[in-house]
Amino acid sequence: MPEIVLPDHISALIDQAIALLNAGQLIGLPTETVYGLAADANNPEAVAKIFAAKGRPADHPLIVHLGADDLLKNYAREIPEAAWTLAEAFWPGPLTLILKKAPGVPDLVTGGQDTVGVRIPGHPIALALLRAFAQANPTGGGLAAPSANKFGRISPTAAAHVTMELGDAVSLVLDGGDCQVGIESTIVDLSRGEPVILRPGAITAEQIELVLGQPLIAPVSDSESIIDAAPRVSGSLASHYAPLTPLTVLPLNAITAEQLSDNCAAILRDTPDLPTGMRQHTNVFVLADQPADYAHDFYRVLRTLDDKSYDHIYVQELPDVLAWLAVRDRLGRAAHRES
Repeated sequence: MPEIVLPDHISALIDQAIALLNAGQLIGLPTETVYGLAADANNPEAVAKIFAAKGRPADHPLIVHLGADDLLKNYAREIPEAAWTLAEAFWPGPLTLILKKAPGVPDLVTGGQDTVGVRIPGHPIALALLRAFAQANPTGGGLAAPSANKFGRISPTAAAHVTMELGDAVSLVLDGGDCQVGIESTIVDLSRGEPVILRPGAITAEQIELVLGQPLIAPVSDSESIIDAAPRVSGSLASHYAPLTPLTVLPLNAITAEQLSDNCAAILRDTPDLPTGMRQHTNVFVLADQPADYAHDFYRVLRTLDDKSYDHIYVQELPDVLAWLAVRDRLGRAAHRES
């Protein structure tokens, strides 16, 4: 991987972050997907602080973030050739691989399972920190880092979101700007032989199949449940990524001006049939009608509306096609309410 050159003040903050991590503290880590809440993956006491800060159940596994693929052997065993193929094609980037865990990986990191999720994030600050952390901790060198928000709530895509939500539980937040992707990584399970997509993301099934030269077991729509026998992974609950404000997904013709005039808001798509009056409504946010651009802005806008304490948020339904699968997945979980 090429050398990463960062401004002096960022390098100094990375040194500070490593000192805090080595002392068992938590930091906010920018990635290309969402901001992570990071701790030394080999320090169970530090990892426990992640669960406490997020209010996360202990059986929900974390993803280990690495600075280079040669560190994979510190966390995984019996690594299949497909893993190295996908790593070469997509790392650094928004792809998490589920592999059989290596001996010594703390059970708290894996949720007590015999598998572990690993990835190399595609953000220069995250990479610089992870590489420096690995040099300082050669026997491990990975950071456990779920999204830096309260469990089940909207993932953070800016440094300010981390500070507002987690406060003093985080010793330092590295500000890497707005996240480029804006939704969580694609998760592929390679622990049981045939590759299986457990969570859709910016890297699609088609891209992975092209690289591997074989078909994936993958959900064909967001209404299809994750395979029961698969390992537990982040973001697989029916209700997740959710605002506190009730959220309903509706077709455009079911979102009326009367609804929006009564302390409610809407997220719509920039389509040709969107009425001019709705575009100009003060309670309406119009997002791009392209999946990647929509994903980039979705959590940020959803968080903005949630902070305004509207009575209800209406979201225009998304196209039921594979290109929109990852965003439909997040929207469906954000709208789900336990009965």
